[in-house]
Amino acid sequence: MAEELFIPKLGQTVDEVTLINWLVKDGEKVEQGQEVLEVETDKAIFNVESVESGYIHIGPYKAGQVVPVLEVVALIGEKDEIFKVPKIVHTSTQKFELSKEKDPTPTQPISKEAVDRIARTADEKIFSSPRARKMAKGKSVNLQGVTPTGGGGIRVRESDVIAYLSQSPKFSPIARKMAEDAGLDLSSVNASGPRGEITRADVEFALARKSDRVHISSSLQTPSTPLPTMEIAERLPLKGVRGVIADRMGTSSRTTARVTLFMDADVTEFVTFREKLKVEHESDWGFAPGYNELLAKACAIALRRFSYINSRLNGDSIERLSKINIGIAVDSDKGLYVPVVRDVDQKDLKTVGLEFRQRVEEVRTNKIMPESLSGSTFTITNLGIFDIDGFTPVINLPEAAILGVGRITPKPVVKDNQIVIRKIVTLSLAFDHRLVDGAPAAKFLQFIKELIEIPNEVYLTQPLQ
Repeated sequence: MAEELFIPKLGQTVDEVTLINWLVKDGEKVEQGQEVLEVETDKAIFNVESVESGYIHIGPYKAGQVVPVLEVVALIGEKDEIFKVPKIVHTSTQKFELSKEKDPTPTQPISKEAVDRIARTADEKIFSSPRARKMAKGKSVNLQGVTPTGGGGIRVRESDVIAYLSQSPKFSPIARKMAEDAGLDLSSVNASGPRGEITRADVEFALARKSDRVHISSSLQTPSTPLPTMEIAERLPLKGVRGVIADRMGTSSRTTARVTLFMDADVTEFVTFREKLKVEHESDWGFAPGYNELLAKACAIALRRFSYINSRLNGDSIERLSKINIGIAVDSDKGLYVPVVRDVDQKDLKTVGLEFRQRVEEVRTNKIMPESLSGSTFTITNLGIFDIDGFTPVINLPEAAILGVGRITPKPVVKDNQIVIRKIVTLSLAFDHRLVDGAPAAKFLQFIKELIEIPNEVYLTQPLQ
């Protein structure tokens, strides 16, 4: 019996994806777990793996088309089977058929009664354990909305249903009213509340993004000043990851009162400290502790002490957040990503380093989940590897600030009335002046400087008490 290949759930807020490219040809033999399709959400690019070994029969979807999650896009069966596509508007309940006829005749459109019947039995089409089905039935959970983790990510387990119930969107009364008044689907809004709830700020940000997308689209299609006629080498659509970056950066630049502070730090001892950790732990940790996770630990300490930086603007209120979740900007061939390491203040350096490397690997292999790209309360962006000394980073909304890190370079400095060569790095703190004033922001940056100029092993490697 042929197995259905469908678009998997890629997080609670992802309802549709764009097909980027089929990695195999129609009728080609594939193996279970082989990557066969590349898709893109509004946050990242993912590869879809084959659920079975056999011959793949690709459905009607082509590269560039938008497809709902859980939609069947291909079947994997025997070589001589022929794919027949029902002539029906694409829906998540659409199913494809295989036939062994050599000259199949076109099928008739599926009737509304058939579609309703398929929809009622949709949960039965999903791979799930008996315990998962029992719990889902008792809790009135639609298994189509549950992210599977069993069987290599294709089978729903009882624990998946429990996780779904614990993560079901919650929202404040004002957030719900704002969404209803604006006609906004709350399931499409990323929650950033301390208990996972959707707040007023989340709804405002979602509405701003929606408005910005319209603004960006219209301004690109009908520029206020006609563009001069020029030969175009290539035209790239502003969508997908690039579109999200344009959306978020544009919104941040237009809505924040951004101020940037620059400060040089003498990191000679910090470099020596990192080399010491590398010698002591690289063999047993399996990786060399890096500057990014050390800076993340330093920022976590500073955020704990200066909680006004670990905040966000929610309507007419400033909310100081209890969680310290740090995003670390990562460059990839697909664009800029900011994976998040959560509760950095409560973790040791090894755990922070492991989680950061796991997120980076997921970015590189297009397997990063949307949940791993949201929920940060502060961001670090490091351009030192590109020989950049200092720069003005764009605030990652709805955060209050972002730390930019330049390269570490030897420079002559005066120390004890002597000119000596020390290793210097330029730190740049961009903050939203609506939430924080200049002097408090300077104290925060100065404290980070002190932490890395005279590194304390306990503070930078152990969880904060």
